[in-house]
Amino acid sequence: MMAPWFFGSSAKGGRRKRVVPFWRSRRVAVVSILALMTTIAAATAWGWKTGSFARAAEASREALLTATAALGFEVREVFVVGRVQTPRAQLLKALGANRGSAILGVDLTAARQRIIALPWVSDASVERVLPDTVVIRIIERKPVALWQRHGTFTLVDAAGETIAGADAAAFNTLLVIVGEGAPERAVALREMLAGEETIGPRVKGAVWVGRRRWDLALEGGITVRLPDHDPTGALHRLAAYQRVHRLLERGVQTIDLRLADRVVIRRAAKGSDEDMALKAGNS
Repeated sequence: MMAPWFFGSSAKGGRRKRVVPFWRSRRVAVVSILALMTTIAAATAWGWKTGSFARAAEASREALLTATAALGFEVREVFVVGRVQTPRAQLLKALGANRGSAILGVDLTAARQRIIALPWVSDASVERVLPDTVVIRIIERKPVALWQRHGTFTLVDAAGETIAGADAAAFNTLLVIVGEGAPERAVALREMLAGEETIGPRVKGAVWVGRRRWDLALEGGITVRLPDHDPTGALHRLAAYQRVHRLLERGVQTIDLRLADRVVIRRAAKGSDEDMALKAGNS
């Protein structure tokens, strides 16, 4: 949905009055054009006189923009599409235009680059709708996990990149991942867990171990050690054992799936350090 932002005062009190189309008045148009031509001619003559053509060109440009703004071509409204997390003030600052600025003077390419550089923005477009409106369309990054590192939490997006400066506390229900290189593998991990309904919803966190495999932290304090090769298949094996043996309800502390032909289980019973193994094919 596209909604207007107004510079300065709010939009309360009804629909804003549109800019009067001055160019419909022949007399005003003629006078304005003559004034514009006089200003540009004066700026050019000044450039010839001083030998500073660069400054003359800039002066002519500023005179042209000022004249067009006086004719109603000035920024009065900013419409934004797609904004959810990006702060309004941050977005308007990146646009680089104020209320009353000459709309033809807004550098759309530079504004887009500044907006894309904002923490939450993945892509953006900026366009003029004459005489007085700028339209910004943004695609925001989607957080998929929380990366715990050095005692702090950082949001990770669907591309496996961190979202700098974002308020991680507002997303405390996301999967927590730990370990160097974990963000780059967060999406693949989520997809793997989503594909196993028996186990996936129980996973609260995951540790990327040795840059090669995952340890999963399940509800109830259970740790599941996945292999570096075919972790999806190992997770399916665990789901099968859960359906038959109800392992997760048997007071286990650790479930080790790193061996292809068995599941090694350590119980969490007080005073017991008993291990047991379920061989593949006995499920």
